[in-house]
Amino acid sequence: MPFADLGLSPEVLRAVEEVGYVEPTPIQAQAIPYVLMGRDVLGSAQTGTGKTASFTLPMIDILTSGRARVRMPRSLILEPTRELAAQVAEHFETLGKNHKLTVALLIGGVSYDDQDRKLDRGADVVIATPGRLLDHFVRGKLLLNGIEILVVDEADRMLDMGFIPDVERICKLLPFTRQTMFFSATMPPEIQRLADKFLHSPERIEVAPQATAAATIVQRLKRASDDPAAKREALRALMRETAVKNAIIFCNRKKDVGTLYRSLQRHGFNVGALHGDMDQHQRTATLDAFRSGQIAFLAASDVAARGLDIPDVSHIFNYDVPIHPEDYVHRIGRTGRAGREGFAAMLVTPKDYKALKAIEKMLGYEIAWIDGAPSEEEQREAESERPYGNGRHRRGNRSRRNKRPHGSGGQPGHSPKHPAQANAHHGRDRDERRHEHPKHPHPGERKAHSHPAPQQNKPQSQPQQQPHRPRQQGMGDHVPAFMMRPVRVT
Repeated sequence: MPFADLGLSPEVLRAVEEVGYVEPTPIQAQAIPYVLMGRDVLGSAQTGTGKTASFTLPMIDILTSGRARVRMPRSLILEPTRELAAQVAEHFETLGKNHKLTVALLIGGVSYDDQDRKLDRGADVVIATPGRLLDHFVRGKLLLNGIEILVVDEADRMLDMGFIPDVERICKLLPFTRQTMFFSATMPPEIQRLADKFLHSPERIEVAPQATAAATIVQRLKRASDDPAAKREALRALMRETAVKNAIIFCNRKKDVGTLYRSLQRHGFNVGALHGDMDQHQRTATLDAFRSGQIAFLAASDVAARGLDIPDVSHIFNYDVPIHPEDYVHRIGRTGRAGREGFAAMLVTPKDYKALKAIEKMLGYEIAWIDGAPSEEEQREAESERPYGNGRHRRGNRSRRNKRPHGSGGQPGHSPKHPAQANAHHGRDRDERRHEHPKHPHPGERKAHSHPAPQQNKPQSQPQQQPHRPRQQGMGDHVPAFMMRPVRVT
């Protein structure tokens, strides 16, 4: 089916032809007609299938009629990361060059003043990360009661990064009579719940089985040691063994991205780094250098795993086995795009066997090993070697049940915050977070520490007796001086 059969205007078709698109992808062929009809759409397709054009092309046609007003945009596209938002803005500029639509990009790491000026002129399309959009709304620089079209892109990534509360708040601020589209690579229950709440009789489009890798990608596993230095050596050996044009190397932690980047530099590799703690200028410059071929290898966190338009990545190396099985599909989806062949290899240490099994269960097949699969006995030994049987590490031999650090306060054995709460915003881009500072009580408002009453039956013939110092529960044998009071002995 050609693009001409989808109902797009001649101006859009001319832009599509100039870009070089020949035939629409399955998600584009199914979604574009329904978007042009004004229907709500719930689209699910694996990464690299052209979801972005499936909503940008019809939106250009729809927004051609009408006029934007000051601080009242007509459409809103929410993206989980700055890179994805900037990429969608580029799509609008390229595909909408035959129209006079104004686009405002609201992301972190960029001056508020420049963004305010674009909003003051009136924007047909606002492309934003949730945190920065709410910042503009709270500052009174943006009104959302004129939104006609809402697109939530990479909805499952929004969930992973902790943006769902922000998305719900934004949806409640928008007019009820709007067209809403959700696009996601996977459809977890939380995203389905959100779609049921904010979409009205949507047309559900699912063009490929969820959580599946492209058939054009060759996947391999390589055994590695738990020792970090030996693991990095195994990665370098793997990189030298294969004919690599360019590659993205994924790590689970930003700290490991920096360590791996410095190690590869020392060994003569042309490498760059990309993670959420970098400012926007650095991130943009690194991506541009990788796209242009100035950098051959890119050590990255999962900020590069979703939707980045780098069409010709030959290899993907997973330095770490991803924590969530779905992230494996998104990572390797950076190669083998648009029908090209790709290669993805992953280092697996003994402690990763359980996570690997979860990935293979999700895929429905086993991934081949380069150097031979570990035996069942080796896997059982790896499971049995977990410290203390539950993965917890202790310092020394002291029990931590009733011991707390000095000045930590709280009850014995009570954790100040549950890990799930502490990691509620794990993975969120630091500059895109809405800052929430914990409330610290004024020194004068702190509760005084209670002490047991002094004993009354002490003989008075011991004038040199030291005052009784009550033991603070959970503080061990050491009590800070500011918590002690002299006790009068009667």
